Amino acid sequence: MVAADDLRTGSARATLPWARQTVTTAAKTNGRSRLHPARLLIVVLMGVLVGIGAFSIVRAVTQPRRTTALYDPPVLAGQQLWGYCSGGFYARRGDTIVLTSTGHCTSEGTVAYDDDGTTVRGVFGPYARDATCPYPGHWCASSDMNYLVVATDRIPWGHLNVVDLGTAGYRVIPPGTRPLGCTDVAIGDAVEINGRDSYRRGPVTGTRENLYSPAEDGAYFPCMISAGIAVAPGDSGGAVLVRRIPAGVSSRSFDGSLGFTPLAEGLAQLGLVLCTTPDCELVPPGAGPTGAGG
Repeated sequence: MVAADDLRTGSARATLPWARQTVTTAAKTNGRSRLHPARLLIVVLMGVLVGIGAFSIVRAVTQPRRTTALYDPPVLAGQQLWGYCSGGFYARRGDTIVLTSTGHCTSEGTVAYDDDGTTVRGVFGPYARDATCPYPGHWCASSDMNYLVVATDRIPWGHLNVVDLGTAGYRVIPPGTRPLGCTDVAIGDAVEINGRDSYRRGPVTGTRENLYSPAEDGAYFPCMISAGIAVAPGDSGGAVLVRRIPAGVSSRSFDGSLGFTPLAEGLAQLGLVLCTTPDCELVPPGAGPTGAGG
């Protein structure tokens, strides 16, 4: 810091007398100071380039960077999954490993691919849906959730209880963790999301039912939780953690802020069990009878 201060001071003392002299000389010889247009253009361009360079340096220094390694296959819980869908949490339906997401950005039977456009990540299953709905023009569900049946060669065995929050690192779900329901979440609770691979956090700001005119939103959810976190297309379906506990699925934008539906109710409606151990209480292919592997 001392060197920088000294440099600025020394530069000012050396430059100002020279600048005054130049201006004075120009005034005496030409009556006014002139700057050639080509030279002016060079000065302007140099200023722009210096500004861009300084911005790039500051951005590189201040922008958060990932510090954790990627697994192979990668953990897609908390990451971009397919199209505008983000990945939620790993769960199992019987002996089948699935990854939660939301049905409003895809449909049952849709095949999801890796970024290479060839490797299959899995196939989307059904959307959570009540058999009947008392609100005309609406369909009802406990949560805005569906799931991806993960392709057998894309299951990250040994890491099924992990959520990848990008620059914020991994969140490991402890054994026996109970997913949160609507009544488990309180105003002010800390919320984390990572849809679009952009980590954000903020507080819970309220809870209400999701019931609007069919023209605005044809879905009815008995519980919609809002949080002070900015969202955009691509966040849908993403994992929501409250107090670092699996709690919900990103569902709606309310004036640009997050609205999410509860995880526990959605898992129950779809017959899913949250993975809270590395292999989700299953035996990975090629592992011994104890289930060790991954």
